[in-house]
Amino acid sequence: MSDVDLVGDAHRGDAVLGEDGVARCPWAARPGPMRDYHDTEWGVPVAGRGVDRETAYFERLTLEAFQSGLSWSTILAKRPAFREAFAGFDVARVAAYGDEERAALLADARIVRNRAKVDATIVNAGAVLAMREEGPEVFADLLESFRPEEPPAPRVVAEVPTTSPGSLALSKALKKRGLTFVGPTTMHALMEATGLVDTHLVACHRRGVGRAGSR
Repeated sequence: MSDVDLVGDAHRGDAVLGEDGVARCPWAARPGPMRDYHDTEWGVPVAGRGVDRETAYFERLTLEAFQSGLSWSTILAKRPAFREAFAGFDVARVAAYGDEERAALLADARIVRNRAKVDATIVNAGAVLAMREEGPEVFADLLESFRPEEPPAPRVVAEVPTTSPGSLALSKALKKRGLTFVGPTTMHALMEATGLVDTHLVACHRRGVGRAGSR
């Protein structure tokens, strides 16, 4: 698992049966925000059309980039602040950020104050905005075009990949479009989070949640 925290010694095992009798991936074994995220959002295909769909993917891409080197629980807790700081992840507004907005972001203790990641977010917004000239679905369609024909079927966490041929190809495609902080591991995490690849453990009750978005 590339974008989430593991729980205790369960990281070497199969799905964990919770106190509610439901089997989950080990990182969601305990009640709390991580379990809620696992049970309601992680692995669910992005909904909506047009700019709304573009915005949803841009948010997830940005948060995965900020998560690099950190725990997902940290980013999840800061998500409301990220949304406020980055104008609801409105691509056009973020792409227009200048020195004043950069300084404000780097002074905002509520988010991750990493200059390279802040700059990458603004650059990426500009790149996505440029794609919009081809149509608002282009960015989302590009991401979804790298959905594998067959997802992995991990029984234990040790079998969950952290990269894939698809994430490597997606990374290259996005870099060609001018995006940064989109390495293969980060893109694999994005694909997991948005249901483009299903890495819920086979015994997890959420296994297969992304099939509705498959093509």
